[in-house]
Amino acid sequence: KGKGPKGKKITLKIAKNSIRISFDGGRRLDLSKMGITTFPMCILKLADVDELDLSRNMLKKIPNSIEMFQKLRWLDLHSNQLEELPKTIGTLQKLFYLNICNNKLTTKTLPEELNLLKNLHILNLGLNCLESIPTSLGALTELRQLGLFDNFLTTIPNSVKRLPKLQKLNTERNPFPEPVKKEYVDPIKRIETVYLVQEKDLCCSCLKTCQEERDKLNKFKNTIPSTSKKPSFSLLLTPNSTAMENQEQWRLK
Repeated sequence: KGKGPKGKKITLKIAKNSIRISFDGGRRLDLSKMGITTFPMCILKLADVDELDLSRNMLKKIPNSIEMFQKLRWLDLHSNQLEELPKTIGTLQKLFYLNICNNKLTTKTLPEELNLLKNLHILNLGLNCLESIPTSLGALTELRQLGLFDNFLTTIPNSVKRLPKLQKLNTERNPFPEPVKKEYVDPIKRIETVYLVQEKDLCCSCLKTCQEERDKLNKFKNTIPSTSKKPSFSLLLTPNSTAMENQEQWRLK
């Protein structure tokens, strides 16, 4: 059986040299793009950092000892090969940002303990293999942004869609069923065919019905006021005609 790729070994010295100061003054351990295949246990000695970036490596598993990073506010694990997450991730109560997109997580390997991260504002689960989202994520009442794009989701739980502070929900490129189109029903009852017959050819019942309908129509016509004729003022001359005839006399005065 062939062995997997041998990743770069991270020593404590390398880890210490990878600590950066973030814009808000926090300490950030940046081990992204290092070719790491296994979680470097030496970084547990640096568990007092505020941010941890292990993105764009080849990690398949995060150990339970991640719970030692109790000060962690920012955790980036995107673009690895993670197939599961430890339940202890739910103990990181100060976590504000969690990015685990572009991995191999499934609905079964997504720990229910994620709903314990009460301070979480941003959660990215995009580009995984999720077929459904646990309704328990509705407990993340501080969540502002949630990425669920590029999975295998067919529905989103109402408890998630109705999160009180959610501002952005990205569910693009999931196989959601198309909404059922309702058949249009014409509210007007239309007559498709009209037959013209003479009065003498109608039966007594049909003749009576036609006469009643005709009487209704005549009654309706009689209720419409007829247009009155315009009054005729035949004795009036054209406007200002009198003034035109007398204007010479006015000029002489």
